[in-house]
Amino acid sequence: MSDARGPDREPTTLEPKGGGGWFLGSRLGRLIIILNLLGLAVIIGGSLIVDELRQGLVQARLDSLRTQGELIANVIDQAATSGDPAPSLQPDIADGVLGALFIPHSQRARLYDAHGHVLADSDVVADRVESGELPPVKKTGRAAGRGFLGWEGLWDARQQEKARGELDREIAAALAGQTVTDVRVDQDGRRVVSVSIPLRHVRQVLGVLTLEASDVDRVVAAQRRALIPFILIAVAVAVGSSILLTRLIAVPVLRLAAAADRVRLSRARAIALPDLASRRDELGDLARSLESMTQALTARMVAIERFAADVAHELRNPMTSIRSAVETLEIVKADSARQRLVGILQQDVDRLDRLITDISNASRLDAELARDSPERLDIAHLAADICEFYEATVRAGQAHVRYAPPEGSEPALVIGREGPLSQVLRNLIDNARSFSPAGGEVRVAIRQTRDEVTIRVDDDGPGVPPDSMETIFERFYTSRPKGAAFGGNSGLGLAIARQIVETHGGRIWAENRVADGEVRGASFVVALSRAR
Repeated sequence: MSDARGPDREPTTLEPKGGGGWFLGSRLGRLIIILNLLGLAVIIGGSLIVDELRQGLVQARLDSLRTQGELIANVIDQAATSGDPAPSLQPDIADGVLGALFIPHSQRARLYDAHGHVLADSDVVADRVESGELPPVKKTGRAAGRGFLGWEGLWDARQQEKARGELDREIAAALAGQTVTDVRVDQDGRRVVSVSIPLRHVRQVLGVLTLEASDVDRVVAAQRRALIPFILIAVAVAVGSSILLTRLIAVPVLRLAAAADRVRLSRARAIALPDLASRRDELGDLARSLESMTQALTARMVAIERFAADVAHELRNPMTSIRSAVETLEIVKADSARQRLVGILQQDVDRLDRLITDISNASRLDAELARDSPERLDIAHLAADICEFYEATVRAGQAHVRYAPPEGSEPALVIGREGPLSQVLRNLIDNARSFSPAGGEVRVAIRQTRDEVTIRVDDDGPGVPPDSMETIFERFYTSRPKGAAFGGNSGLGLAIARQIVETHGGRIWAENRVADGEVRGASFVVALSRAR
């Protein structure tokens, strides 16, 4: 006798994947965003570092020039100013002092009087000559554009005028007593760092000392060169992330597509990519889902093929019997023999009709289960209605159907489909009535626990052979007691019942009722999860 809880079966469930939103629940999404942000962070970080470095270098250059200019201004004030109480600046002495001082090659010092006129220039004092490649010869006349100078000459003139204007404003601000620091473009088009310091004697401004450093462009160029490694790193990160994402996403997707094509073209029965199925991301979920789907389709195809073979076998038996009876009917002359042959023909026709009906129900079962949506259902109320119908339509010699409702007033709720579950109850009751003695009784009882609702259908028949507890649920399997009419059952009722119950996540099994060491009948038990 089988266990009271029936055979252990794990219902097939599909757990949802990728919960938690498109970002938090997506491993590949997080990887894509992190890799893209990494390259962007490298560029931003490099820019911030280089910009901070450039600002620091320029500020350090300005501080250096200011300190140097203040020192030179103090020397000129001590050596080249005279007169009291109306002091004045001695141009010759100031020029000599400025010439005696060491001015680096990258710097230029100019001295202005109180009216903004140049008194001394370090480039002139040192007789410094700048060397370098000559620019290309500029075309003149109409070939170069409008006017004698042409567009390029006009542009250079405007740039020089703008540079002189900026320098004049800086000198004017310094003559007003303000120390001016600035980064501007000189008349040669070079970017310079400039400091203009007023020459004071007591409180009176006697002139202005301007120091310029022309190595700013070199500093900026060095800073840009310093940015190149960050750019190269960012490019390497972008290329690496693209290659990585291609290997992680594009290539596996192409492999999945090729595997799906192989299945479509019938060169394979299922998708099998173990290296992808072992991944713990969305592509791994997709590979496992496709693998499970194709395996289920393969199993369905095999089941359909086996079902078709079983149907052909079951239909061949009555067809063979009919053919034999028809052939014999032509040569039999006795009325009694002909009547027996006609009876056989009628029995085989009834058997064919029953087989065709059950096969049609079995073939439509999957479509019906997929079409209807599960809902909360009071299985006790459904069982009571079915038992009432059977009892109202009972005929002479058929077993009566008795219903035992569950204890208590709480409804026996399950999640299921009313039509298929009704078919399960009808198949179990029909099977129990077919094995019950004439005038016997079939009992349907509903019981519920905290987690399950059980439906028990008992009969008073000969019971189920111990070695057939599972095989009776196979298609076209019939085990009839001695003396029972041949062909009275198609062997599909219990198989359909198990398929419906397992689709609902439940269990069905058979057991014998034993009393005083004797089998008193069979019991078929259906267990469904209770609805919350």
